[in-house]
Amino acid sequence: MPEIRMTVNGSATSLDVDPWVSLLDALRERLGLTGPKKGCDQGACGACTVLADGRRINSCLALAVQYDGCEITTIEGVAHPLQEAFLRHDGFQCGYCTPGQICSAIGMLAEHEAGVPSIVTESPEARELTEGEIRERMSGNLCRCGAYNGIVAAIAEVAGKDGR
Repeated sequence: MPEIRMTVNGSATSLDVDPWVSLLDALRERLGLTGPKKGCDQGACGACTVLADGRRINSCLALAVQYDGCEITTIEGVAHPLQEAFLRHDGFQCGYCTPGQICSAIGMLAEHEAGVPSIVTESPEARELTEGEIRERMSGNLCRCGAYNGIVAAIAEVAGKDGR
């Protein structure tokens, strides 16, 4: 079994994992981090979203061995204004998707700040993060309870506070 080394939520760790083990399974089963959820296990729902070197990924589609040497952040390692904004705006109901939503939103805000366009970006100079932009950029994260309005409001609030 290959040994991989990574920093998870700020702590250096090493794991012996089979090459076919997903990052999601390594995080949940080997490290006991249950924030990332196994929803569809096909990359369609976003419940497993984590940050890998600051970029959002679907950990169910990622092999753990691919992330040797990387910094992985799960919801357990997040301290971000989005968490309180989700509470203020009722950006969750059952809470199952919330860890993935928050990790995805953190990655999305970084993408927007870096000038990465979305399909609805009107121009490369567009700096405002509109409701349409937020909805498009977060479309890979599903909420079966339908808390989308609260999720969008929470992200919009934090984006405004960050000056984005």
